[in-house]
Amino acid sequence: MTTLAPNPDLKLVLGSGSPRRLELLAQLGLTPSDVRPPDIDEDAHKGELPRDYVKRIAAEKVAAVDAAEDEVVLCADTTVALGRRIMGKPVDAAEAAQFLFALSGRRHKVITAVAVKRGTLVWTKDVQSTVAFKQLSDRDVNSYLASNDWRGKAGGYAIQGPAGAFIPWINGSYTGIVGLPLTETSGLLTAAGVLPYGDAA
Repeated sequence: MTTLAPNPDLKLVLGSGSPRRLELLAQLGLTPSDVRPPDIDEDAHKGELPRDYVKRIAAEKVAAVDAAEDEVVLCADTTVALGRRIMGKPVDAAEAAQFLFALSGRRHKVITAVAVKRGTLVWTKDVQSTVAFKQLSDRDVNSYLASNDWRGKAGGYAIQGPAGAFIPWINGSYTGIVGLPLTETSGLLTAAGVLPYGDAA
């Protein structure tokens, strides 16, 4: 992986409207100078596998964000995969319920792909985690739907919200499941010349 020299004058641009990704970046001591969510078509291609899908979307997102020479752009995409099935953001409560019942009592994958761009260089990484759901009752699902926490969430849930009570076990990156794997993101940003926690030297 190409690694550029650290440059304290670089500005970080977050190519995502996700408040969760903003909060996760703050854990690295980083505050973006700007937030520019790209507007791209996020529909999956026919027969596209979940990992290929998130890698493509993260790459397309970062390519769609215009940046100046002194800016580094960070984009990410997260999907929930049940086997080969891609579970994106539910369009309504009925689809969210369908997702939750499909996940009930089973294990599934959460895949987050991260893309970082500086000039013509792009660094990418994808992280796959396994999540187990307990067996959900009708009451579990209806109570969760009433919270509205499912809105805008891949697979219809967020581990850091009320749905955390549905998850007895994970294997992988907790922050990756939330939407931005911090270990890998830190490595990509460092390669691009942006130092997490500032310049401690």
